[in-house]
Amino acid sequence: MDKRFVILGGGESGVGAAILAKQKGYDVFVSDESSLKENYRIELRNAGIAFEEGKLDEDKILSADEVMKSPGIPEKNEMVKKIRAKGISIISEIELAYRFRGNSKIIAITGSNGKTTTTALTFHICKEAGWDAALVGNIGYSFARQVAEDPKALYVAEISSFQLDDIKAFRPDIAILTNITEDHLDRYDYNFENYIRSKFRVAENQQESDHFIYCMDDEVTMKYLTQFNIRSKQLPISMKRELPNGAFIKDGDMYIRTGQDFVSMSVFDFALKGKHNQYNTMAACVAATLMDISKVNIREAVRHFQSLEHRMEPVATIRGVEFINDSKATNVNSTWYALETMTKPTILILGGVDKGNDYSLISDLVKEKVKAIICLGTDNRKIHEAFGNMISPIVNTGSALEAVHAAFHFSSKGDVVLLSPACASFDLFKNYEDRGKQFKQAVKDL
Repeated sequence: MDKRFVILGGGESGVGAAILAKQKGYDVFVSDESSLKENYRIELRNAGIAFEEGKLDEDKILSADEVMKSPGIPEKNEMVKKIRAKGISIISEIELAYRFRGNSKIIAITGSNGKTTTTALTFHICKEAGWDAALVGNIGYSFARQVAEDPKALYVAEISSFQLDDIKAFRPDIAILTNITEDHLDRYDYNFENYIRSKFRVAENQQESDHFIYCMDDEVTMKYLTQFNIRSKQLPISMKRELPNGAFIKDGDMYIRTGQDFVSMSVFDFALKGKHNQYNTMAACVAATLMDISKVNIREAVRHFQSLEHRMEPVATIRGVEFINDSKATNVNSTWYALETMTKPTILILGGVDKGNDYSLISDLVKEKVKAIICLGTDNRKIHEAFGNMISPIVNTGSALEAVHAAFHFSSKGDVVLLSPACASFDLFKNYEDRGKQFKQAVKDL
């Protein structure tokens, strides 16, 4: 009898998993308590996959041999509790993709900040060097869809803690943990340690032949590193000390050693600017070196990398005021990095769905660099409480258009308007991309 495989959530990861599971002979059923996007509906129908939307058929779901839940569905969801109570195994989409990856290699990147940039740069270096590679996970296609429709020799995967929560055997050849800061605490019972454990799971199934790249300058990573049984070869990166293995930066040069070979290049050759991007670049270069990519290829690829949309993306300069779209900053630390790179007086657009944010982390930078705060969210109390005594004006707005107009109003020639919200976007927008696109459109319409 075919394995009965139920998927909770009909977004990109759910539909990608459904297509792969069906292809591998599973009896697949997709269930989503809200409505599906039209393109996913058509795909499921064309593939002959049964689905329901706007409701949950408990009997059908609880008759599963195995359930895959989309990363957006928390453990406290009532249906998830019932599935757990019945003892049905729950896996994540990356676990399913891993099961059918064949002999392909996997580089998996996780961390609170920098993971998208590190993933995109790692992929860029590998692709430029001739690897048959795909960018999967949180950027690009879902991992499962890629395996089903266009399998590759190498998958460079950006992986969230939610996806790591439900792995069983998932084992990347190279794991990168960029850093760990407080994020998504609402999903981890406001217990930072639960979130830290999730992040370290990226290396938990690795063997001696695999590699684990992490940041030695990140306090949380170093505090917890010894608490996990990590069997893979460890390759730390640092800007503070010279290391015998891994990578470090000294006097403006980056040095990488993963075995006998030594690769070095000047940080002035990095296309990505800012201290945090030097960490991201080091991590990507160590991974590329492990993939036997020559230093000439690495140097060329790093030099010509284009930064990502919605991540410190220059939009336009209007009447001497520069507009920057950093919509991807969905937590306070990301906004800290953005402010750290600012050299001009800044009007900061902040706000959205607060995930248990601690704004004191950025208060020094705000004091030093920010001349006005524009709130963009439905509930801005915490921002007013955090900065009300140090910044005036703080203005509430209810749309990207309003926010851009307000920011422009308070700016003068030589200022920067920075959209770096430190929050999720779901109160006013579909996602951070939608928020970034609306911001850019509003700037263009000024």
